[in-house]
Amino acid sequence: MQRVERRARIEASPEDVFAYVADLERLAEWQAGVVSATRTSTGEMGVGATALVTRELMGQRIEAPLTVSDFAPPTRLAVESEVSGVSALATLELEAADEATDLVFAMEIRGSMLTAFMEPMIASAAGGDIETSLARVQAHFAADGRLD
Repeated sequence: MQRVERRARIEASPEDVFAYVADLERLAEWQAGVVSATRTSTGEMGVGATALVTRELMGQRIEAPLTVSDFAPPTRLAVESEVSGVSALATLELEAADEATDLVFAMEIRGSMLTAFMEPMIASAAGGDIETSLARVQAHFAADGRLD
């Protein structure tokens, strides 16, 4: 298992940041590598909600089903996915900091016995994607300071 973690300060309230990052339909706006995202479940957002995400990873387009595994507004969101024997758990933890939010974005990558050799490669790519994703969230709120 490989774990990658990055953090950033976002100039917005935890409630606004959480609302933005927890909107599965908006993943492609801020999450690097995501080309499109479509919510596939109905009802309120929460544990068990699902989406189908198209990612560009190492030059390939991959469709990945996502499932929300933890949903605690406005402090924690986790989503899980598995594609081709590689599972990923992405967690977003938010904490109020003055008039801003400290956002920690972590990714755990786990391969099966046949795909474990790919973990370091995927983790390396994920680290860059997480940094870009956090910068996009910062830019979104810096643009006008409100959730659109």
